[in-house]
Amino acid sequence: MSTVTRTRLTAEERQEQLIAAAVTAFSQNGYAGTTTDQVARLAGVSQPYVIRLFRTKQELFLAAVLHAGDRIEATWRAAAEREPTLESLGHAYKDLLEHPELTSMLLHGFAAAHDPAIGDPVRGCFGRLYEVVRELTGATDEEASDFFAFGMLLTCMGAMRLVGPDAVPPQPWAVGLLSTFEEH
Repeated sequence: MSTVTRTRLTAEERQEQLIAAAVTAFSQNGYAGTTTDQVARLAGVSQPYVIRLFRTKQELFLAAVLHAGDRIEATWRAAAEREPTLESLGHAYKDLLEHPELTSMLLHGFAAAHDPAIGDPVRGCFGRLYEVVRELTGATDEEASDFFAFGMLLTCMGAMRLVGPDAVPPQPWAVGLLSTFEEH
């Protein structure tokens, strides 16, 4: 007879586990296509436990969006410690494309922003990232705008699996775009 010893997670660790599962689930299926039951199964907990911690699917979704934004911000801050330039932050963002669930989570947040309860926090998250880039690099509004425009192109290309760990061979129209990816 074997005994299995379980390590009890703290409430904070369990919440982090649920948010990680939510990022995975929502990044794959979006807000409308994901249930709290799916998140619970991914995290290995009961659906009522998810609701007890986050009260609603909407609050869980927002926690996942904000988590993705926080991870991107932390990555940019670490890059700026080495070199506080747009180029350095851009390279760090390319590295994030190896974790497509984060950028996909933001895309799903943007897509759900028509809901006022989701839109304000998502816009706040995006605005915070914009201000962080300006703060870390001293970029002008125009430079930051160009940086975010190219980043959004990369995010969309990642969502279409043209860049990142699961990249598919590009169709002819994408070859030119991908060459700009390599140049930056």
